[in-house]
Amino acid sequence: MNAIEIRNVSKKQGEFFELKCEELILPRGCIMGLVGKNGAGKSTLIHLLLGMIRKDGGEISLLGAGDAARHKETLEEVGVVLDYAAGIPGIMKVTQVSGLMRGIYKHWDSEAFDGYLNRFEIPHSKKSRVGHLSRGMLVKLNLAIALSHGAKLLILDEATNGLDALVRDEVIDLLMEFTREEDRSVLISSHMIGDLEKICDYVAFLRAGKLALCEEKDQLRERYLLVRGTAEQLAQIPDEAVLGRRGNAFGAEAIVERTAVTQGMDAAPVPLEELFIMMEKEASAS
Repeated sequence: MNAIEIRNVSKKQGEFFELKCEELILPRGCIMGLVGKNGAGKSTLIHLLLGMIRKDGGEISLLGAGDAARHKETLEEVGVVLDYAAGIPGIMKVTQVSGLMRGIYKHWDSEAFDGYLNRFEIPHSKKSRVGHLSRGMLVKLNLAIALSHGAKLLILDEATNGLDALVRDEVIDLLMEFTREEDRSVLISSHMIGDLEKICDYVAFLRAGKLALCEEKDQLRERYLLVRGTAEQLAQIPDEAVLGRRGNAFGAEAIVERTAVTQGMDAAPVPLEELFIMMEKEASAS
């Protein structure tokens, strides 16, 4: 059973935007990074997964539960961090959060939550209020909530954006620790592609509402290389083997399928960030 299955899902938002996702599958025990520039449809896709908005067509399954079966019991096993506020009133004391969540989640674990408060060094004295927490502390608070009710799937929407490198590194360690158990999975959308490259098993790339690719990260690295040379040299590579290219007065470079790279070419492994930037530029130029 997969953690997430999306097939032929569509959702029209307003007059000019429509999300179309033919197939996205996240196996259990894996982490998937969802990338794409602002407005590509990442949040729309996540809202569809959680049932926050209705799809126009297609099929969605979370933890083996399809549309008809997806209800509160399934969502109890999903830990969600949509933004750092998470709807918790700023006036609420941090010590009151556990009591609030106990009334929401059937399997709420107060002891685990208190442990995360201590581990993340989140202020939780009798005077500490949610509204007084820093951006990084609010993210940690929401992660503590997501991890304290027996979740099997974590869904994080831009949760680490704007955080300093140290806090992001803590989050990365936490997600890797979470998925050490084979039945736990993570879907995380982020602009910090370098962070995603460290932890993701799968990568999904949304571009203008379309799923441009969804592949295992290692297979993606194996399939493509970054090739550098003159514009004339790169022009010899068949267009169908080129995922993206760019050039300037000093030369040119392209993301090329490994099978099209010949001996003598200046080729190297391609960082995911470079791959997505070139794909985006190639699409904009066409």
